[in-house]
Amino acid sequence: MKKLMNGTDTMLAESLDGFAAAHGDLVVLGPERKFVRRKSLKAGKPALISGGGSGHEPLHAGFVGFGMLDAACPGQVFTSPTPDQMLEAAEVADTGGGVLFIVKNYEGDVMNFDMAREMASGSVATVITNDDVAVKNSSYTTGRRGVAGTLVVERIAGAAAEAGADLAAVKALGDAVNAATRSMGVALSSCTVPAAGKPTFAIAGDEMEMGVGIHGEPGRRRVKLMSADAIADEMVTAIAADLNGTGDALLLVNGFGGTPLMELYLMYHAAAERLKARGIRPIRSLVGNYVTSLDMAGCSLTVTMLDGKTAALWDSPVHTPALRWGM
Repeated sequence: MKKLMNGTDTMLAESLDGFAAAHGDLVVLGPERKFVRRKSLKAGKPALISGGGSGHEPLHAGFVGFGMLDAACPGQVFTSPTPDQMLEAAEVADTGGGVLFIVKNYEGDVMNFDMAREMASGSVATVITNDDVAVKNSSYTTGRRGVAGTLVVERIAGAAAEAGADLAAVKALGDAVNAATRSMGVALSSCTVPAAGKPTFAIAGDEMEMGVGIHGEPGRRRVKLMSADAIADEMVTAIAADLNGTGDALLLVNGFGGTPLMELYLMYHAAAERLKARGIRPIRSLVGNYVTSLDMAGCSLTVTMLDGKTAALWDSPVHTPALRWGM
């Protein structure tokens, strides 16, 4: 294992210190690095808070800022943050509009955010994301996993909150966006968790994991390496069948951390053509490493069906460390 680090026990703390220093105009660290919060909180606005295990950067801290999250709670690598992190973030970020927790559907995340909600003194609502069509259940979840579609929920719900929507409206919108979103991933290699020091799973040089999870969980099946077109065929077919509709959409091609942009744009072209053939028109796009799995090679496709309102919210100004436009 080769990593740019001083030691596994200090890696997250040092990374968070670097993140806060690099983006000090946008974010600050909470006490004991329990959360990252927006530097300038907006009075009366519903506070959007998310979080999860580290190793998926820029999710979630990279999306703290204007038009997205107000705070993010980082756990250790691939490990849920603790309820006290979420509770302290909620207490600081709530400026009178209540709090919306946006939670990926993993048992630890759901349980700990739920405990924080029960302990919180203010109004707290929750949106649980479960966009992964690859598996119905896994050892990490009850039901589908929350993956890259979480970013889309954070962005559109965050834009609505920024525009003045109240907590109930932002939660309803977050639930609706999640329901309109489907994702699927493919891994060409494993990731290596620093504390483990070895790949999470073994995969041959001529194999790939179709439907892999963002922590390296098994997917639908282990298969021989296929062409990009064949991979896009299988992923788009699964996503489109589950969406069961046509119309305008956002297409996110997300890298897992070890795949060059050249390959991600190639996958965008392959996926977009196949979506259009099924009556799904990608009128908005995002391509890059946004919900990673450390150094895993591979990518995921996320499709969110859009209407005029959600497209306009997506387009509205956003300014975070990892997303910025319109400002």
